[in-house]
Amino acid sequence: MAASRVRPKYYLPKSGKVIRTTVPKTLNDQFSSFGPTFNRLTVSWVDQNGVPFLTNGFFAQLIRNNQVVSTASFDPFGVVRFNNITTLTNVSFTIRTFNSNGVLFRQRFIPSGVQTFAIIG
Repeated sequence: MAASRVRPKYYLPKSGKVIRTTVPKTLNDQFSSFGPTFNRLTVSWVDQNGVPFLTNGFFAQLIRNNQVVSTASFDPFGVVRFNNITTLTNVSFTIRTFNSNGVLFRQRFIPSGVQTFAIIG
């Protein structure tokens, strides 16, 4: 049977003085000092199982207030990176994905405050 651990005392019993106090860090405090992992908005297009689509020739448009903000091409692994959109985004966007012939495949809403977004299906 394991012995229970004894917590150290924060004060000296006879003098009543505090030896040392520490504030325990919460999980949010530990990660709040880190910046975004991705510095540009990155979108991946995957199927229901998380497998990326083969997206040769596909491109995407970011739309805000019915105006095209950015256009970028997908790489062969289902990922598109918008180089002029920094993260964490402070506005919401609509993304439209097209094939090489200009046929619209998907249209999704991207909320504000994100680094990456996945189009599923």
